[in-house]
Amino acid sequence: MQRQNVLVLYLGDSALDSPVIAWSYWDGTGTERRMAGDQDEPPYPNGLAALRDGWRLLQTSQLMPHYPGTETQTSYLKYEFMFEQIVEVP
Repeated sequence: MQRQNVLVLYLGDSALDSPVIAWSYWDGTGTERRMAGDQDEPPYPNGLAALRDGWRLLQTSQLMPHYPGTETQTSYLKYEFMFEQIVEVP
């Protein structure tokens, strides 16, 4: 039987080798219990490291320019990369 793990990495910019600034992880196998903010270090330093570890890249965020005058405002994390990992479970 197969289950899916999902990893969302928010990077510093649109390049996969830029540093992770935030992340979310969901374990579809039910073997790990994690909560938001329970780790001080990201699971990978950048998105490229996740690819090299076998995670499959599913989605990247659209590259949208800032509207004039909003360049310094904070909002959502702009550079979101979603990865999946298919895991065999008994």
